Amino acid sequence: MIVRQLHEAENSDRKVVSEGWDSTRLLLKNDNMGFSFHITTIYKDAQLPLHYQNHLESVFCVSGEGSVEDLATGVVHPITPGTIYILDKNDKHILRATQEMKMACVFNPPLHGKEVHNAQGAYELEAEVITD
Repeated sequence: MIVRQLHEAENSDRKVVSEGWDSTRLLLKNDNMGFSFHITTIYKDAQLPLHYQNHLESVFCVSGEGSVEDLATGVVHPITPGTIYILDKNDKHILRATQEMKMACVFNPPLHGKEVHNAQGAYELEAEVITD
């Protein structure tokens, strides 16, 4: 059984901070569950062009407001608490926050721990590992 506290993980190397967001990685590849689970904060006024070429992602909005734009169709979907969006086709998208958003995110394959977005807005498959 794995038990972790969000507030403890936020004060450890499990919290990764980058431009426009931070992510606390509660479950990672080395936990051997087949997916990773993160609580991610998207900062107010952030606009993040993303394209997870190597991962599928599901994102559930816990709090805040914003939108996700599907770049293949141009459709903009509002995000409010209770909204889930699923990137089931490695979808190119832009995530925008009109308020700070707290998101629960699941990645498959799982992240190693220290990933940040590359120039294409993706995570690499191999990255620095968190070992605790």
